Amino acid sequence: MTFSDKELGMDRVISRRDFVNGVAALTAAAAMPDCGLACAPQAAQGDYPPRRTGLRGSHPGSYEAAHRLARSDRQDWGPVRNAEPHAYDLIIVGAGISGLSAAHFYRKEHPEARILILDNHDDFGGHAKRNEFALDGRTVISYGGSQVLQDPGSYSAVAKGLLEDLGVDTRTFKTAYDHEFYRRNGLAGATYFDSETYGSDRLVGRSLVDYAFLPLAPYALDVKEAVAQMPLGENARRELLELLQARGNRLPEIPKSDQARYLRRLSYRDFLARHMGVTDPEVFALYQGLTADSTASIEASSALDVMSYNGLPGLRATAIADFNDDSEPYIFHFPDGNASIARLLVRNMIPGAAPGTTMHDIVLARFDYSKLDEQEASVRLRLNSTVVRLEHDGAVDQARQVTATYVRDGKAYRVRGKHCVMAGYNAMIPHMCPELPAGQREALSFAIKAPIVYTSVLLRNWRAWKRLGIGFFAGPGAYYAVSMLDFPVSMGGYAFSANPDEPIVVHMERFAVGNDPKATRRQQRLAGRRELFTTSFETLERKTRRQLAGALVGGGFAPAEDIAAITVNRWGHGYSYRYRPEWDSGYEGDEAPHVVGRRRFGRITIANADAGASASVDAAIDQAHRAIEELD
Repeated sequence: MTFSDKELGMDRVISRRDFVNGVAALTAAAAMPDCGLACAPQAAQGDYPPRRTGLRGSHPGSYEAAHRLARSDRQDWGPVRNAEPHAYDLIIVGAGISGLSAAHFYRKEHPEARILILDNHDDFGGHAKRNEFALDGRTVISYGGSQVLQDPGSYSAVAKGLLEDLGVDTRTFKTAYDHEFYRRNGLAGATYFDSETYGSDRLVGRSLVDYAFLPLAPYALDVKEAVAQMPLGENARRELLELLQARGNRLPEIPKSDQARYLRRLSYRDFLARHMGVTDPEVFALYQGLTADSTASIEASSALDVMSYNGLPGLRATAIADFNDDSEPYIFHFPDGNASIARLLVRNMIPGAAPGTTMHDIVLARFDYSKLDEQEASVRLRLNSTVVRLEHDGAVDQARQVTATYVRDGKAYRVRGKHCVMAGYNAMIPHMCPELPAGQREALSFAIKAPIVYTSVLLRNWRAWKRLGIGFFAGPGAYYAVSMLDFPVSMGGYAFSANPDEPIVVHMERFAVGNDPKATRRQQRLAGRRELFTTSFETLERKTRRQLAGALVGGGFAPAEDIAAITVNRWGHGYSYRYRPEWDSGYEGDEAPHVVGRRRFGRITIANADAGASASVDAAIDQAHRAIEELD
């Protein structure tokens, strides 16, 4: 179908687009020598950071100074002012999970220490981003980044200890998560074929991927009926049906004990071609857009990873059909994802910032951001502050202090500390700290983080989803690969949507990889990042509205009326780089780039998920603990 801008609701005032928070804002900021956050204000339902809508994540105002440093090698930031006359015991660069955890661990060892945490965003938490909406007197909460505590039973003693310090009892989620929500409401998975790719909009009541982390209702269609409805050529439908129905061991020449290793090193495209008899370009194209969290094309994605984690078909045609990396269900989720972990850490260190003492009351706690950076506090958290220079106050082996220069509101400031923990992105550290050894700078630059978009769409109701009987749909050719009703979690006085007449958040995911499927994973990530930073919010909003309209039109969905707000969480630097044996051979042990990159340098240590080569909460926590342990 063709939808006009009016039908899509592009004329609705839920956020002011291009000049405020799209490409025009980026261009305007780049043209102004010291443009800070004020040059690119965020559309908001209020002045409370979690309630700001429009373009969030790496929002305008958060990255311009960093880009000038990394891309243009800017060194002159104007007169540098002393922010404070005294030196801190510890300066932490980055207020994500790792940076906040580092402050927590340091404070446990040094209760009287003065700690300053600097972050370039207007909210703390890093990728653990809280999206909060107000609609008709009701608060609706979702997440804009880090989703869950994944398989927490496997966490290290350090990570488990931090959760215990914060009062997080993971057993709570077994009842807070409504396991029967999707099944009770008859909400299954589906596949959306968009008109731009396939000629017309078509929703087929069966998903091409098995997203096992959602306890969805059974499919209404059997696989033969579903494939017959897909807008594909006859040969493509035949090959696809065979792929989806394949059972038994198609790898008889490979012992069962070796199959996991083999499939981890084999690309998914090669698996389809060598072992599943796929030859039709239409079938390859279908799954090209569904690798999702793999953040790479099927040519550069591990077959085992995308089958076992992303639910792409084929695993049942091996001897390890029951392979699963996780031993626990995907339920350990606060209503705002892991933003609640960040909020617990901040409240623990700055008690005046929010009321309450438990993991339950943190859910609805309103933070007082004016309390984060009080002059007499032992822990201070300073937002909208981009560090552009970090250096020792003399020879590295003799220095007594570290000096950090940061840019805030277009002005440069200097702070001093006895030690510093770098807890931001690895790739920025060489630009901030050029005195690092060349080999370490090179290692830090190796890990190209995956660009991702997590969009939260507040709907006034979810009647269309109920009528269509879907809670999730995959979009193999669409802008977003994944669209789903949010995780059904109620806790701490917060109640998830109880029926189709109530508001709900739709979570949508895009993993940009560029247009060259044969490029390396690192090249694909760089191409995807360029795409994200040159795409206007108006374009993002239109694509969001158009995809929901096209998929849900059969259920009576009207985007102009049903969409109440949109928050696009754009992460140009998203998931940490995780090694893949097929493409990253030789990077092992103490000489792996992430290990070389995290080596202590004088009074500077490094803590972030990149340092653990894993985009997970426990990796961020473990690396924070290691970094603090390395300090004298």
